[in-house]
Amino acid sequence: MAEVTDTRAGFVSLIGEPNVGKSTLLNRLVGTKLSIVAHKAQTTRAQMRGIATRSRSQLVFVDTPGLFDPKRRLDRAMVAAAWNSVADADVTVLLSDANRGCSDRSLGIVESLHARRRRGQALALAINKIDLVKPESLLRIVEVLADSGIFDAVFMISATGGGGVDDLGDWLASKVPKGPWLYPADQISDTPYRKLVAEITREKLILRLHQELPYQLTVETDNWKDNEDGSVRIDQIIYVKRASHKGMILGSGGSVIKSVGLSARRAIESLVEKHVHLFLRVKVRPGWMEEEARFNEMGLDFQGSARPVRA
Repeated sequence: MAEVTDTRAGFVSLIGEPNVGKSTLLNRLVGTKLSIVAHKAQTTRAQMRGIATRSRSQLVFVDTPGLFDPKRRLDRAMVAAAWNSVADADVTVLLSDANRGCSDRSLGIVESLHARRRRGQALALAINKIDLVKPESLLRIVEVLADSGIFDAVFMISATGGGGVDDLGDWLASKVPKGPWLYPADQISDTPYRKLVAEITREKLILRLHQELPYQLTVETDNWKDNEDGSVRIDQIIYVKRASHKGMILGSGGSVIKSVGLSARRAIESLVEKHVHLFLRVKVRPGWMEEEARFNEMGLDFQGSARPVRA
């Protein structure tokens, strides 16, 4: 490892409205898939960390839940987690969806970010999905959002295609504090495997299911056993609020859960690089969205979620 004076390391918070591409950007910057990516909003529920190195800098990226107007306790905990990541970060990147333009919510987030910014904290604005809009529209977004004067740099990127991402990464590498690396050079996340594999299964459920059901379920890894033959057995519980939801997840003759299980198992095997025996159970638990144990499993603050929070 290089000398302290020759290295940098720090935390980079990725924030923005739901579905602006934070998870896609994290996966792109880290170079592998760690965070759920789906077309449905509010997919990310808790902070997900990915670790990348650029030159002599180690960047610990924090993917956060989208900032929206919270109504339920779970919503409040998600929004609070996003803002807490800003408080702890050395650098914060606000992502904006070029295809949406300058919404009232995005302007409100800029205002809140200005109020919450720590002295000396670097801030960047990243306009994502630039390939979907005309250049004049991009200029208008930059003019409006950057007019606050709080951003140290503005980047136009495509998290999906990779355009502009290297420039953003290089800038971030120059802004984190000087100091020793926080993690081993080959580590890509500090999120426990148990949580990562639960998120994989939840992603496959989200992609398979429709309407509001994805927001009414959660997945927990109940058991992880390394077998003597080098394979691993993983038992997971899918919590749902209603018996009708259980039926939808099981599907006719168990068709849906079998399909989800197969897809999740393949993705988990790619992550852990082992043969996986995945067993899924569905439990009806009407009040799971108000249970402290469920919040703890997701890494969310149950007690703090009782207090109002604004996006």
